[in-house]
Amino acid sequence: MSAYIIWFIVAVFVLNTAAAMVTVFSGKRDIASIWAWLLVLLLFPIVGFLIYGFLGRKISSRKSDDLRTQEDLGMDQIVENQRHYLQAANADELRDIAEQDAFINLFLNNDAAVLTRKNEVDLFTDGNDLFPAIFADIENAKHHVHLEFFSIANDRLGNQLVDLLTKKAKEGLHVRVIFDQWGSHGYHRKMYKRLVDAGGHVEAFMQPRYFPITFRANFRNHRKMIIVDGEIGYIGGFNVGDEYIGRSKKFGHWRDTHSRIQGDAVLAMQSRFFMDWNATTRSSKLTFSERYFPEAGVQGKTAIQIVSSGPDQDIQQIKQGYMRAMAGAKRSITIQTPYFIPDQGVLDLLQIVAMSGVRVRLMIPNKPDHPFVYRATQYYAREMLEAGAEVYTYENGFLHAKVVTVDGVVSSVGSANMDMRSFSLNFEANAFMYNEKIAEQLEAIFEADLVHAKPLTEEDFLAQSKWMSFKQTFSRLLSPIL
Repeated sequence: MSAYIIWFIVAVFVLNTAAAMVTVFSGKRDIASIWAWLLVLLLFPIVGFLIYGFLGRKISSRKSDDLRTQEDLGMDQIVENQRHYLQAANADELRDIAEQDAFINLFLNNDAAVLTRKNEVDLFTDGNDLFPAIFADIENAKHHVHLEFFSIANDRLGNQLVDLLTKKAKEGLHVRVIFDQWGSHGYHRKMYKRLVDAGGHVEAFMQPRYFPITFRANFRNHRKMIIVDGEIGYIGGFNVGDEYIGRSKKFGHWRDTHSRIQGDAVLAMQSRFFMDWNATTRSSKLTFSERYFPEAGVQGKTAIQIVSSGPDQDIQQIKQGYMRAMAGAKRSITIQTPYFIPDQGVLDLLQIVAMSGVRVRLMIPNKPDHPFVYRATQYYAREMLEAGAEVYTYENGFLHAKVVTVDGVVSSVGSANMDMRSFSLNFEANAFMYNEKIAEQLEAIFEADLVHAKPLTEEDFLAQSKWMSFKQTFSRLLSPIL
């Protein structure tokens, strides 16, 4: 080998190392993410930078400012009024939520997540029950229908939804749809054309302005919400597509959790939609109107905060909510998630709680939809098992629910998985609910799922091949960027 070739290889190595260091350390990152990206950039000199360009770049300060500006509009006074109310209210007024004041203030201070009370909540665990309810509510809509989804598939169910929205747009209703282009595998212009022609509005979240290929692929709008007339809201884990009603040969039965809400929490969901719409669209900005924010007419018993998080925010609100709930657990924690890839802080907390005598139960799928991610999930499931937690794999199809309950009082249903991507990279939205009845219903659903679940044991991991153990360990090394 000539000296020129040797010097060329050395120069490439030095330049690649320097570029990797500058690239990774140029923004604010957690240490695990830094090491993971350094591993990718150093092992794959050219390809690694292409991967980083699509998946590793931080959200632009301009786009972040756009999203934050929308969050500030009209919210400051509402939040301040609620702070005064919580400070001045007497014990009788706050009796039903007195033990949750730490949660309420955490979300109020960090996310302007206003506490809403007297909500009615219905839970759905099967798409064959959920989508008929959604279609019925849309059919009965009088003024507007707003949808925000990670994935709306161009298949039978997706087209059935678009047909109904087109019908409502022709009736003169305001119909707006936000979808994630990455999650939906493209724009599907042909599918949406009839809706747009009828007067509906469709926007791809954070669509690139000048190029068809986006360098924001790592920042995905994972939220799953529907708002009908400002009176009915849906929030949870279901996307729109045939696989979510069990038509997929690969996954079979799709087990998820979604909630239908009536009450003031719907107005908080509406606010979230307004912010995302105004940050996404280049025209037709939304402004406050009583037609979009009507006075709630229901008298339910569930207190709810709609909590959102995303890469545009410095504080990981949903993660903090999970941690605050679990840190205060005295009896039990149940977690259902398709992806269990916690950061070190969440993992340490769950292990400490489990070793302290709190019954911690975790349920994950028995099959992968993303193999790399699933191997990392298996690695962390074993970590929880060794700490004394109970870990189960759901055997009756695919488990996609994102549910946490604590002590039969606090519960969370939404789009956020128990993983680092949902904590910091995705735009997520969850309903944190303070009501024993709802928590009991979710725990009963967990118990029913146990009939179709298999407990994981240490023997299961000891019996697996060395190659499988290697894949789990290697996937764990890259887990901060999965």
